[in-house]
Amino acid sequence: MTANWAGQVAIVTGGARGLGRAMVRRLAAQGVAVTVNYTSRPDAADELVAEISAAGGRAIAVQADVADEAAVIAMVARTEAELGPVSILVNNAGIGWAATIESWEPQGFARLRAVNVDGTIHTIRAVVAGMKARHYGRIINISSVAGFGTTGFPGNHFYSSTKAEVNVLTKRFALELGRHGITVNAVAPGFTRTDMTVGKRNAAEWAEVEAGFAKVAMTGRVGDPDDIANAVEFLASPASGWITAQVLAVDGGRMDYIAHG
Repeated sequence: MTANWAGQVAIVTGGARGLGRAMVRRLAAQGVAVTVNYTSRPDAADELVAEISAAGGRAIAVQADVADEAAVIAMVARTEAELGPVSILVNNAGIGWAATIESWEPQGFARLRAVNVDGTIHTIRAVVAGMKARHYGRIINISSVAGFGTTGFPGNHFYSSTKAEVNVLTKRFALELGRHGITVNAVAPGFTRTDMTVGKRNAAEWAEVEAGFAKVAMTGRVGDPDDIANAVEFLASPASGWITAQVLAVDGGRMDYIAHG
């Protein structure tokens, strides 16, 4: 494949909102055709597709729960039929789950792992044969700084464990796929401002949350979706072919890790 973005096709899971939306826009701006995957917000996905199309790009919206392997296989098949062979995969879809040792219950943890871990495996398995055949691929998994042992945020134990698993799988998949021209990296965001992190907080409540997270970052602020999209764009680029098995923290220099050697 040429050392430019021409003819490239990407799937961004969870691409309709938040961080994924910024990633889709960044890839589309490079001329990449993009599948905007979503689970429950067709309006947001369709709006983003219309925005890209109006700017002269190519995009489709595809509903699929990444925890459902059959749905993922169907999404990849539709992408390749309508846009072309997949050369970039961004595993952004993920869910959170706040629980303590006492409040843990198997159903909640099973769903957390099914999306955050199994979903990553399903999508990679669905695209890897084609990437191997073309001897080219860029896979970027969206992890979290919580996966580095956890941050000092209460109730994050089990979410952190799923992101730690993503980090390990990133390195192991990179080892397996590197000889086939496929790079596998992860981006680990710190606390970033999105509609999901703001949630139902009012302005005063959000200001307090933002100030708390900004205080534990060396740069003195929380992230914006474009901060994460910048890193994804770099790792997805043709020029990043000698970078693999990396977990890149994009967190403004977060300082509240609990990480005892």
